[in-house]
Amino acid sequence: MNDNKSKIIVALDYPDKNSAMALVDELEPELCRLKVGKELFTRSGPAFVESLVNKNFDVFLDLKYHDIPNTVANACKAAADLGVWMLNVHSMGGPAMLNAARMALDDADSPYLIAVTLLTSSGPTELEALGIDQTPIEFVHRLASMAVEAELDGVVCSAQEASSIKSWYGDDFLCVTPGIRLASDSSGDQKRVMTPVDAVKAGADYLVIGRPITQADDPCKVLLTIQSDIS
Repeated sequence: MNDNKSKIIVALDYPDKNSAMALVDELEPELCRLKVGKELFTRSGPAFVESLVNKNFDVFLDLKYHDIPNTVANACKAAADLGVWMLNVHSMGGPAMLNAARMALDDADSPYLIAVTLLTSSGPTELEALGIDQTPIEFVHRLASMAVEAELDGVVCSAQEASSIKSWYGDDFLCVTPGIRLASDSSGDQKRVMTPVDAVKAGADYLVIGRPITQADDPCKVLLTIQSDIS
């Protein structure tokens, strides 16, 4: 794992591998990491992930495993076999599931294992609908604490919660933050968002950035500008 590289993880939120590779072919592994999510993985499969790894990109496999402990453990092993740099599970799977995932990745060269807390598309209204009588930050704290107890490497959280998580669990506990938007961008379905510069100031270790880069007229130019802004 080369952690001297960029904090930027470009979300390859494309419908197929050809669309994704059109961007990937313009990028360099030193400039960014790459995220493969559910749609692209479902359409293009493990072979596509391996092709990115073979191009020397660090790949964050964002499948948010949430199932019975044994199933999640086996899925984590399968993901590690692809050579990914990072993968995630849902904290709401509970302590037994988180512990099983951690135990499945017990080699020194295993990928980072992080836990999803509260999706950035969710807020107080969604928590209320689920019968959860907590604020978003309280609920994130609860879920992050389970990840810490299971000895995971960090969490996926809003950048708005990153500073609190760092104060609770220390600088070595990773904060991977989606919901990153440029200052001029008010679009999208995510509610708990922040600009790249503010997210890094808040303590985010890695910024997951999709549409601001992938839908830009010149994606590489935007990537380089963000990289310069946060350096």
